[in-house]
Amino acid sequence: MIRTIDDRISVAPQIAPEDVPGIAAAGFVAIVNNRPEGEAPDQPEGAAIAAAAEAAGLAYTEIPITHAGFSANQVEAMAAALAAAEGPVLAYCRSGTRSCNLWALAAASRGGDPDEVTAKAAGAGYDITGIRPLLDALSGRG
Repeated sequence: MIRTIDDRISVAPQIAPEDVPGIAAAGFVAIVNNRPEGEAPDQPEGAAIAAAAEAAGLAYTEIPITHAGFSANQVEAMAAALAAAEGPVLAYCRSGTRSCNLWALAAASRGGDPDEVTAKAAGAGYDITGIRPLLDALSGRG
């Protein structure tokens, strides 16, 4: 189930290669994979989704997020992937939560208002109040 955060970013739980044509048809121009390879035995390989994305004309970026948390490099990579996309981006992980959190951190790192970022996430069904101190710090408002 794709959850729209705003007109530039949506997040979803794990997708499969056969989902990619529908993702392209829905108007997305890029896919960001935030799930590490082998996290679950039934998880499709990132390479298969990358190949499906390429076949559908979509950009594909891997920024795996483990349960260890987020790094500055990952936040920067997400901000760069969003900036490079000339249209809506779909980011996915196991449930969509890590993708939402990484988007929020990337948005704040680019000067996004933490109140707006938090509200957008909540509108998509994600409570990101646990990372609010990081959002404040990254946005320069902390």
